[in-house]
Amino acid sequence: VQLQAYGGGLVQSGGFLRLSCAASGRTFSSIRMGWFRQAPGKERDIVAAISRTGGSTYYADSVKGRFTISRDNAKNTVYLQMNSVKPEDTAVYYCATRSAPSSRAVLTFRDEYDNWGQGTLVTVSS
Repeated sequence: VQLQAYGGGLVQSGGFLRLSCAASGRTFSSIRMGWFRQAPGKERDIVAAISRTGGSTYYADSVKGRFTISRDNAKNTVYLQMNSVKPEDTAVYYCATRSAPSSRAVLTFRDEYDNWGQGTLVTVSS
């Protein structure tokens, strides 16, 4: 699966941004998706994840109530709506999938993902 993340940019604190990740090369509805982020000098951490149908989701505590992950299987795209952004949300955001089978509906650990997009930079100014 090839992943292309886009939509990053500069946004003011309290503002909003929507990231998109377009997937190709495999039936999109068969793959679980996740969004991760990596700030300078820090590890890559999960932000949100979604099941194949979109019926189940997971959010990191730091973004609960502010971010929403969704998917449009007809458009082969997963989204991350980011509202009420904070300076600490500044990072490179990556979308990811898993190519191997899994029994879990939503993948919440970085090691469960083995296919990564190129990342899109989000900068939140204070």
